[in-house]
Amino acid sequence: MFKFNTDVQMLKYEVLYNVAKLTLEDRLEDEYDEIPHEIIPGTKPRFRCCVYKERAIIEQRTKVAMGKNLKRTMKHVVDGEEPIIQVLDIACEECPIKRYRVTEACRGCITHRCTEVCPKGAISIINKKSHIDYDKCIECGRCKDACPYNAISDNLRPCIRSCAAKAITMDEELKAAINYEKCTSCGACTLACPFGAITDKSYIVDIIRAIKSGKKVYALVAPAIASQFKDATVGQIKSALREFGFADVIEVALGADFVAVEEAKEFEERIKDLKVMTSSCCPAFVAHIKKSYPELAHNISTTVSPMTAISKYIKKHDPMAMTVFIGPCTAKKSEVMREDIKGITDFAMTFEEMAAILDAANIDIKEQQDVEVDDATLFGRKFARSGGVLEAVIEAIKEIDADVEINPIVCNGLEECNKTLKIMKAGKLPNNFVEGMACVGGCIGGAGVINNNVNQAKLAVNKFGDASLHKNIKERVNQFDTDEVDFHIGNSSDESNKSSCKEA
Repeated sequence: MFKFNTDVQMLKYEVLYNVAKLTLEDRLEDEYDEIPHEIIPGTKPRFRCCVYKERAIIEQRTKVAMGKNLKRTMKHVVDGEEPIIQVLDIACEECPIKRYRVTEACRGCITHRCTEVCPKGAISIINKKSHIDYDKCIECGRCKDACPYNAISDNLRPCIRSCAAKAITMDEELKAAINYEKCTSCGACTLACPFGAITDKSYIVDIIRAIKSGKKVYALVAPAIASQFKDATVGQIKSALREFGFADVIEVALGADFVAVEEAKEFEERIKDLKVMTSSCCPAFVAHIKKSYPELAHNISTTVSPMTAISKYIKKHDPMAMTVFIGPCTAKKSEVMREDIKGITDFAMTFEEMAAILDAANIDIKEQQDVEVDDATLFGRKFARSGGVLEAVIEAIKEIDADVEINPIVCNGLEECNKTLKIMKAGKLPNNFVEGMACVGGCIGGAGVINNNVNQAKLAVNKFGDASLHKNIKERVNQFDTDEVDFHIGNSSDESNKSSCKEA
């Protein structure tokens, strides 16, 4: 059992654990409907008004944990896109929809600054108190900023506040609704909702069944894994995953090393014509550009993400392999299904899901052998935190003697990404390289983590990176046969690759 930060996270884990256990024991199809009663037994509710509502919520959670889509979710899906982030409508408590409200702190002052600043005349004075006409209010917030008594409160829903992509609205029943034309699958809303009414779809059933069927399934562990388990090493995690049935466990950070070299070469080749190039490793950042700033899509690096890079390498040398990404990122589940790279990585799961399946199999990480983990350089491992991608690209530029000057900017979280992309759209960005991470802190701040202390996680990732025996990216990637592996998007096949890491 792992220690979780909130009861919401614990409930999610309990559902995943039960789904995994029943799948391992080949009892899921017959007994999945018993999971709500297993988690909410008896007649006393744990959190809600009654056990019946709690069980109904667990029933929805179970469906999503089994990889299914909820009916209400499908009302908002466009163009057949697979929805990863889904609203559990029974769990949604219909938070207040009127964002600004005049509180009892209003003193009925005579300056009436709130009425003066309102551009729509939505505030009037009635009985010496300010009142908001919600038919006129445009929620600009000027009244709140102007009030000297802080008497106007901001009640923006936590899910809406968390979504920098502005993908969350309210439906006709005042339930949260996701606009999938804007959603990046970053999962920020899943962490923000105090009622746990938004969650990410899981593919653990498919993953477990693939392993049980005898297929050769590789676990691709993201470097952020070094920050997740205080009492266990990455080597012990590797042993635990092997015991679970994975054929081998490979560092995604090695794919990051491949990416760093390729992105450095691409930057040298494209920047004169492109003016600005963005990183491509964060799927939520890439999705945000494509959905909200489509005119900037050509500025995205064509180099694949580290997950896709290492999957390509493995499948080039082992065509029968299946690959499963394990990391902090819910958006990776969307990335594996993206049409231009679909099938390269078979599935993705989060650290939360990894914890659940290991527990379901009675595998204690702390009791495992601490085996060697020595795939990647310190630079590849530090991709997991904000600034790490840039550091690796700068290092690769130096190592390959690229004739180019880099003037970078690091965007830590989607809010900062938005600011930079708006300036970039206006053609006024002074920088020529943008590292974009949708989650604050980088991958270590993802929605699928167990340990959500970003500062602790950053220290752990840096320590894991510094422990690497490989300090030179070019030297490390040259030890691998990448000649026939295409690390770029847009070519018709892997065989069409014209530029391998070794040619750097």
